[in-house]
Formats: sequence, structure tokens, C-alpha cells
Amino acid sequence: MQDALRAAIARAGWDRDPPRDPETAEAYLALLATLYATGRRDLPLGRLLEGHVDAVQIVGRYGTAAQVERLHAALAAGAMLGVWNAGLAGEPLILADGRLSGGKSYASGAGVLTHALVTAQTDDGNRLLLVDLAAVPPAIDRDWWRMTGMQRSETHQVRWAGAAIDAAATIGHPEDYVREPFFSGGALRFVAVHAGGVAGLCDRTRDHLVATDRAGDPFQAARLADLYGLAEAAAGVVRRVADDWFAPGNDARLMRVAAARLAVADAAERAIVLAQQSVGLAGHFRDHPLAAMLTDLAVYLRQPAPDAQRLRVGAAVASGALVPSL
Repeated sequence: MQDALRAAIARAGWDRDPPRDPETAEAYLALLATLYATGRRDLPLGRLLEGHVDAVQIVGRYGTAAQVERLHAALAAGAMLGVWNAGLAGEPLILADGRLSGGKSYASGAGVLTHALVTAQTDDGNRLLLVDLAAVPPAIDRDWWRMTGMQRSETHQVRWAGAAIDAAATIGHPEDYVREPFFSGGALRFVAVHAGGVAGLCDRTRDHLVATDRAGDPFQAARLADLYGLAEAAAGVVRRVADDWFAPGNDARLMRVAAARLAVADAAERAIVLAQQSVGLAGHFRDHPLAAMLTDLAVYLRQPAPDAQRLRVGAAVASGALVPSL
């Protein structure tokens, strides 16, 4: 996976021209299109590429000029980043007296990445640290991530025990990580990868039906039509939210991201059922091209707090902040 991630970063040109916070709708759509295309081919790789973009953008946004310069030099040399924010129960990550102790859960890319942007408790509040994982390697618990899908994302639990951290590793100010609109708005990146997964299901189902000479069956043709519609709808939602992100007076843009997350997740869940109905038992053989996409997407969709997102969107509709339109 390390070689695949480094190649994906280079293919996007992000080793030479690191991704920044987009300043136009066109730039935003171009970034999301890269994540979408990666998810369409390989969801675990898409997950890691999205995390790399997130980390690089955060350092570019909140880091000093010297920190950004050092990061760009590291990226040109092949650095791969990710964001590790999820707490480890009973073992919070704490930076005290220049020493890092505790852990993180759901650390995607553990053992793959060269650097991790982590959140740690300090006397000043929650701070961001860019940790060089070669210089300050964590202990990695690889036995924990026993999932039916997304195994190749290398999402593990990590721990440090009094590791010395250079003061230059601290990025930005306390609570920068959760500043809006970047914190909630950034969800559109992984939604784009999810939408790519829906398109990937459509691709693999079509390929199977054509190869087995079943695409002409009227029931299969109907399913392919439905899969295409779901994939187009998922991509269309992402495109519209990105296009509207920079619109003047778009006070509801964070609610639109939350609504896009729900819409794409719903489309993905329906697409999983249709793909399984179309391909049948063959799609569950481990070496079938559809098998990994089915399980990877089912796991990847389980982002935290979907019910909370639905309630937020419902409240925005009730208040008139979100109104359907063409």
C-alpha cells in the first residue's frame, strides 16, 4: 500500500504541487475529482489519499512559513501524511514537558505513512502535532483492525510512551483542528471517495454482466440502469455542493455538505444491494473484482454520527436554511 499511495500522490502531482485549500469552485472540483477517481478504483487507497490531502491542507492553513516549507520539501522527497484524531479509550494522547504519551484509535495508514498529524491534549488545550513517524515511531496494534472490509487501509491503534517531541512539531493554535468551515466542510472529501465507490460498483457489475453475457437480460438491464442513476446522483450531489461552496452568502454550505453525506451514503447502500442482486453468489468469491468493493464500501460508509447529521439537516430544512432547488 505504501508504494500505491506514493504513486497516487505523484500521479496527482501533489508531490511537486501540494494540495492547498481551494480558492475557486474549479479548483475544488478538480481536487474532489481526483479523490473520486481513486475511490472508484480502490477505496482503501482513496481513504489514505483523502487523509493525506486533509493533513497537507491543515499544515498549509495553520502552519508557519518555515513549517510549510519543511513540509513541501518532505513531500517532494516522498512523504505521505494522514490525520489521526480519534481518541483511544482510557489512553488520551497527551503532550507534557515535551513528551508524547497515550494513543489514537482508527489511525489509518499506520505503518504506511511517513508523518501523522495528531491532536494531543496540552496545558493550552487541544493542539495539532506533525509527527515524523520515522523519528518518533508509535507502537502499532495490528490485531485490533479485524474488519470485513477496508483491511488494506491499515487502520490500527497506535501508542506512544514518553516520546520526545520537538517544539517545531506543534502546528497552529489551540483548537485549530475543529475550526469551521474546514472541519465540517472537509467531509466532502471523503464523500467524494464514497461517490467514487458507487461508480466502482456500477463499473464492476457491468463488467461482470457483459463478460458472462447476461447484460441483455431485461432484469439485469434494469438493474444496470438503476446503478447508473445512483452513481450519477452521488457524483452530482458532490459536484453541486462543491460548485456552491464559494457562492456569495452561502450560509448553509455546511448543511449542504451534511446533506450530501447522507444522500451519497443512501445511494451507496442501495447500490450495494443492486450489485449483489445482479452478480449473485459469484460476487462473494474473494478473488472476484466486486467482492472487495462491496465490503470496503459497506465499512467505509460507517463514518461517525450519521444520525446526528440527519437531525442537523432536518433542522436546517425546518428553518428554511435548506430548500430544494434546480
